Amino acid sequence: MASGRTRTVRASVWLSDRRAPKRRTEPSGHPGQSGHSGQPGHSGPGGAAGAGAETGAGTETGAGAAAAAGTGIGTGSGAAAEQPAGLDLDRIVAATVRLLDAEGLAKFSMRRLAAELGVTAMSVYWYVDTKDDLLEYAVDAAGAELELPEVDDEADEADEADEDTAADWRDQLRQLAATNRAMLVRHPWVSRLIGEYLNIGPNSMAFATAAQRVVIRSGLPMEQIPGALALVYQFVYGFGTIESRYAANCREAGLTEDEYFDAVMATVDGRPEFEESQRLMEARPSTDVASMRAHDFEVALDCAIAGIEVLRDRARRDDGARRENAER
Repeated sequence: MASGRTRTVRASVWLSDRRAPKRRTEPSGHPGQSGHSGQPGHSGPGGAAGAGAETGAGTETGAGAAAAAGTGIGTGSGAAAEQPAGLDLDRIVAATVRLLDAEGLAKFSMRRLAAELGVTAMSVYWYVDTKDDLLEYAVDAAGAELELPEVDDEADEADEADEDTAADWRDQLRQLAATNRAMLVRHPWVSRLIGEYLNIGPNSMAFATAAQRVVIRSGLPMEQIPGALALVYQFVYGFGTIESRYAANCREAGLTEDEYFDAVMATVDGRPEFEESQRLMEARPSTDVASMRAHDFEVALDCAIAGIEVLRDRARRDDGARRENAER
């Protein structure tokens, strides 16, 4: 039974029609809504998880930051806040990405960002309403690094009859998976945030559209394409997230990735419960972490592609059998 309490669902910043900062006044202690100037570039893909009332990632607002910073904004003075000079949304988002890369999501705050930019905390709120909005912009900015294959719409129809025309969809899917993995490793905080927001920024949508077009060219039935995309998305998300977490653990321990791996393997060497794992390790073509990881990623992606081909071929056989039965 419903509790009777209503929960406000946070909408995506990309659905807002406010794009330009405006002069605002605070006549009675309630700060006005600031706008947004410009649209930064994007990513992270990874599925659209609905956002709640406010995410754990960030809930700071202009009013709260003003009180914390002691700026006088939102105190009922009625004074107009002037737009800060030399500041724009692209610069703010770029600084946000740098800070998140350097210090992580847990240490990020609007006050820390303002210090990095050399402005007051309230200056940032000329361009974003909340910390969540800014983090959503940052996720899409990271996605600007994704390298997308050229998918010709006209070639899509041709490929249904001749799969050897144009670029191979398998290679293009591998390219999308590789660039997504690399982005997740470069920006570990993205893994957390793409589960917090809708991910419908321009770069996220460009990636999603490219992936959809590539898998459509495989010949897989349309009703099975979302499942195939989910398989690839979630595999890459998990692989990249674990890879970035492992790298962070190594840095915290002051060890290289190979040194950390060797230390772990030394603790299980000779233990009977790890016998099968050790046999698998001995069968590997290489033993350094980077090479093992690259090999595993390639094999796993080949398994996913092979699965798509099996489903496609099965659907074609079933369709052919249905047509043959209908003609009898």
